[in-house]
Amino acid sequence: MDTAFSCRPGCAACCTAPSITSPIPGMPQGKPAGVACVQLDDALRCRLFGMPERPAFCRTLKPGPEMCGASRTEAMALLAALEQATAP
Repeated sequence: MDTAFSCRPGCAACCTAPSITSPIPGMPQGKPAGVACVQLDDALRCRLFGMPERPAFCRTLKPGPEMCGASRTEAMALLAALEQATAP
């Protein structure tokens, strides 16, 4: 059985819902939860993908049903719940 899971085009929930505490080019203090990363382009793709400047947090994210759900709306809800559950 193939268990590969690819990013959903036009989603970017993982670049919006969670907070990122490390610096991001254009966001030196990181980004708060619910705020879109400034590195998203008009197609909601990461301009830093594959580059060393991409935060470690972003590099470790792996798309999957438990994080992405069946739609962007579901992904935003799942990631917002995870953000809240892991907040200090």
